[in-house]
Amino acid sequence: MPESFEDFVRARTGVLLRYATALTCDPYQAQDIVQDVLLRAQQRWSRISGMDSPEGYVNRMVTNEFLSWNRRRARTDVLASHERMAAYSPPVADPTEAVDERDAVFAGIARLPRKQRAAVVLRFYASRSFAEIADELGCAEATARSHLSRAMATLRDDARMGRTAKEAL
Repeated sequence: MPESFEDFVRARTGVLLRYATALTCDPYQAQDIVQDVLLRAQQRWSRISGMDSPEGYVNRMVTNEFLSWNRRRARTDVLASHERMAAYSPPVADPTEAVDERDAVFAGIARLPRKQRAAVVLRFYASRSFAEIADELGCAEATARSHLSRAMATLRDDARMGRTAKEAL
């Protein structure tokens, strides 16, 4: 376990940024969220560092910050930022179908309601159990399963309809 806040930041910032980027689908918003969380964590570090799992606590702070950011911002902001990211990508030779599929998945995930999106990221990116997802989202385990089930149904419907990344946006 890191001894100081600075050690914690050095060891965990990359992981927190990747997690926040998966939640937001926007690396700039992810940086803002992680920065806000780390500022608050620094102020409470003496209490947080004494916990059984400071990493888990700070990760939960990132999840909560993501959920509250999405309450303050319209969902279209995330979609617009995804579109801007695609526009700033340098042109490359025809990459592969995998890139198109990844973009379609990210676009589909970006369209999901915030709790469904968080459930998908926690389950498939962070490999969390349903009990852990429920704890992270502050809901019953059955509700966490429902969020994930509805999200997956939406993503499957998009795939069945042959929706491309551009159409999803």
